[in-house]
Amino acid sequence: MSARDERTTLTPGTSLYDYALFRRGCDPDGGVPRRGYPLPDGPDRATGTPPSGPRLTWERAQEEVTTALAGPLADPDPVRAAAAVHHAVGRLVLLGLPDRTVRAVAARMPLEDEPAARAAARRLTRTGTTPTAVGVGVALLIRLGEPEDVPCLKALGLLRGLGSPAAAALDPLDRQAAALLHLTHLGRDHTLTPLVDAAAATPDGGGFGDGPATRRVRDALVALVNAPDRDTAVRWQARRIAEAARLDALLRARPDDTALTTAAGRLLHAMANRYDNRADLLDYGPAAEVYRTVVERAGLPDPDLDHQALLLSLAQDLDSGTGALLDRPAGEREALLALLERHLGTEPPPGPHDRRAAWIARNRTRPFGHPVPPAPLRIEVVAGDPDTRTAVETRILIDGRPLVPALFPKGPGHPPEHLLDGDALLPGPEPREVQLAEADCTEGCCGALYVTVRRDGDEVVWDGWRGAAGPPPPELRFDAAAYGAEVLRARADESWAWPARRTARRITAALRARPELRTRWELRWIRATTDWRDPDRVTVDFGHRPAPAAPPAPGEDPAPSLTFAWELPDDGRPPEVRAEAAVARLESADPKTYARLTGGDRRLAESLGYTWPRQGRSPRNQEE
Repeated sequence: MSARDERTTLTPGTSLYDYALFRRGCDPDGGVPRRGYPLPDGPDRATGTPPSGPRLTWERAQEEVTTALAGPLADPDPVRAAAAVHHAVGRLVLLGLPDRTVRAVAARMPLEDEPAARAAARRLTRTGTTPTAVGVGVALLIRLGEPEDVPCLKALGLLRGLGSPAAAALDPLDRQAAALLHLTHLGRDHTLTPLVDAAAATPDGGGFGDGPATRRVRDALVALVNAPDRDTAVRWQARRIAEAARLDALLRARPDDTALTTAAGRLLHAMANRYDNRADLLDYGPAAEVYRTVVERAGLPDPDLDHQALLLSLAQDLDSGTGALLDRPAGEREALLALLERHLGTEPPPGPHDRRAAWIARNRTRPFGHPVPPAPLRIEVVAGDPDTRTAVETRILIDGRPLVPALFPKGPGHPPEHLLDGDALLPGPEPREVQLAEADCTEGCCGALYVTVRRDGDEVVWDGWRGAAGPPPPELRFDAAAYGAEVLRARADESWAWPARRTARRITAALRARPELRTRWELRWIRATTDWRDPDRVTVDFGHRPAPAAPPAPGEDPAPSLTFAWELPDDGRPPEVRAEAAVARLESADPKTYARLTGGDRRLAESLGYTWPRQGRSPRNQEE
């Protein structure tokens, strides 16, 4: 039978490590399946599939795993320890604990004797015959692994279910090997395959020459990152792509490669982006070196719009984004920004009516010319490249360092409508807790960053932090007069905003000043935003809940509600005029009569005579 038809069942005593070597040896030149080789079959192969019945809580699972493994892992005899772990994990599987839970606890459980645990982990990874037992060994090597463990981890990582833990164990030991495993197992489609195959064929470690292997990696990287539909793969895997390709070494080997330099710049910007995922830039070891290389080589005689947009995006990252947090020699960041300013030039790009060209024209001077040393507090609103999916965010800089990415890795700062347009950041008579940022997956999933703002004599104090990663941040104190002036300056500065966004801000401000409109039309909430798919379109979203005939009883579900959207296409009028006209219509006519129903309770909608939106247009449920 062919190598690809090779059966997956080996003798019951075969270790998973030997099985992984066997599978790879059957087809050494073939690509690894996208999720890795399937695990072998066999009656003694514990799969970690929980039995029927209630599952253990996380707290109980921690207790069970720690109790089961603590004794064996302290045994100085690795053979005896590995055998005891094998026996213990079999019992844990019978309790209904999946592999991933056992691995997660093993990776963080306290260890009384680390050398003994390391020896046991090595024995498990090299001789273990079940996924759960081998997974415990891999999980321990995340903390305890050393360079001699790299070959074993690389082999085990080729097996389905072990790719992610093996990549985590390889991260501190061999970043390229970790990245290749990550891309092999987690790539969303086959667009990553040419790069993975080319990078896997290069010699381990060292630098690059300019031979065929280097050119294959370069060509695959440039084709992937510079492709018109690059956004999906590059957005989610930018750091791993750079590590797999050894981007820093590739740049050193090819100093005159303009396309490679452009690809490197795009990867840096994708790593710094904090929308939809944590910014990976601070986890990318060569980031500062690659920034320096890209900026120094980025000048072109006649840069096109795409190149100018990339330069401006890199400048925004270096000035007030995650790129400002990288460790550099004193003055290097300012020098790189000055060089980017020269590369951008002073002439606006062609096409004044093009959305991207207009973005460059509005923002081309904003990242530059800030005083040195920096002010104690600076607030910048940053709108990213409209051709890249980025959020408008309020960036707060303390002594020149952006606050949110330094404290909260799970999402960008809130937009100005949340932090600046009201009085959130201004101290009131009582201390006020302010949410500065929220995880992209919502606070209920991965948290949010909060600070308490209060007045103390001639100072404004930030303290009472909640949700920050790591140790609690120190108390921050600002001169009250300078603080208030900076908040008001940032609120008034709309040089970043395009006309539709300015229109939406004015509508929202007018509605905030006219709360009686909500009562008049039985609106639970109302707000104006710009449409994500069409930023030049203003949308007024609101919710409606009819007044109940009688107040709900304690514990009774609230009455059903509906959500609506009123869309205002750009008609060319100034933002002030458009906002005034929109508010006048809201004052004179019930918006439910001309807005589009977008969701809520279908029975309520039909009872009131509304047509339920057809499938595909039923929107998100919106709450306030």
